[in-house]
Amino acid sequence: MTAVVFIHGTGVREPGFSKLAGRVGAGLTTLRDGLRIVPYYWGGSHGATLAAGGASLPPGPGATARGPAAFAGGAAAAEVTTAAGEDTTDAWAARYADPYAELALAAAGGTPGAERPPGSVPPEQGLRERLFALAAQGDGPAAELGDGLSRAAGELAVHPLLGPAADALGPGDLAAAAARSLTARIIADALDTDTPLVPGGDIRDAVAERLAAALGAPAPGTERGVRSMALRIAGSAASRAAVRRRRALTEAAHPAAADILRYLSRGAAVRADLRALVEGLRPPVVLIGHSLGGIIALDTLISAPLPQVRLLVTAGSQAPLLYESGSLPTLEHPAPLPPHVPDWLNLYDPRDLLSYLGEGLFPGRVTDTAVDSRQPFPAAHSAYWTNPEVFRHIVERLP
Repeated sequence: MTAVVFIHGTGVREPGFSKLAGRVGAGLTTLRDGLRIVPYYWGGSHGATLAAGGASLPPGPGATARGPAAFAGGAAAAEVTTAAGEDTTDAWAARYADPYAELALAAAGGTPGAERPPGSVPPEQGLRERLFALAAQGDGPAAELGDGLSRAAGELAVHPLLGPAADALGPGDLAAAAARSLTARIIADALDTDTPLVPGGDIRDAVAERLAAALGAPAPGTERGVRSMALRIAGSAASRAAVRRRRALTEAAHPAAADILRYLSRGAAVRADLRALVEGLRPPVVLIGHSLGGIIALDTLISAPLPQVRLLVTAGSQAPLLYESGSLPTLEHPAPLPPHVPDWLNLYDPRDLLSYLGEGLFPGRVTDTAVDSRQPFPAAHSAYWTNPEVFRHIVERLP
């Protein structure tokens, strides 16, 4: 029986680690029977902590609601379209910055509605009722994205943008835009909490289509009144979003950044515990490391032979960069990989700015393999473990 040791990356703590390890195990065992999944949770005993309770963190400014203000006026810093068939990664990045952006843009581009007769039904009323009904169902209809659908649907149902957007869009387009807003809101809230598990673009799009149908949009492939929608991000939008979330971002970033610094300065104990774990397993053993977990795995294998290990898998790893820059603790450039280091499969997403290549540094010893989550950065760095392509590549190489 092959034992697969999963080593998590920076900033991961419980209960997130158990959920992440469970997802990795399910993705592998669905494709290959008889695997023993062995999680290595180093964050609890070796992860960085704020010993003084966060005394070094600056207070943030008062939070402001997401809304159209960040998208009103000004020169565009980026412009993307969501026409059918185009790559929508940048459009989703805009929605994550402001989940109401598409509705705000539609409202801004429309014409004010004529005065309605007393007692007439406003055009957004049908969608509003469907949003309340969706909120009453809980988070289940978007369970793949995590928690938050019920809250997001309830808040969107009473949002002041619905009316102006309904004046500009037909019912089908309004429902589809609302579904994308809900999807973006759930993922954006998850990113605010520094979740270690982000759904890939295929899952995201499937949920958005499902929510659109629930809100009354036509089936995919049928005509919708607006064939494309431009999302223009004012030059200060990203900055405003960062300022709005300053303390949340600081608190979320601390364990990730500090974990790296702590490992590079005091990583021997992490490697020793991983070595002890592997030595207690029957071969063959496979090490799978995400982000810093891949660095830990590689350093452990370099430092002394572990004959039980037949394959190293890294995903979104900075190990090649640390080696080339002279920062890898156990091997300094240009020294080659020791012969006892096993085959190395290095998975990277071209959109993940924290993933690096090893083939050019270790010819014949590393296989770099690209995968595409269809998520923008930083979501791409946490989307490996919801991408079926990742698991197929791993299982193909398992001993």
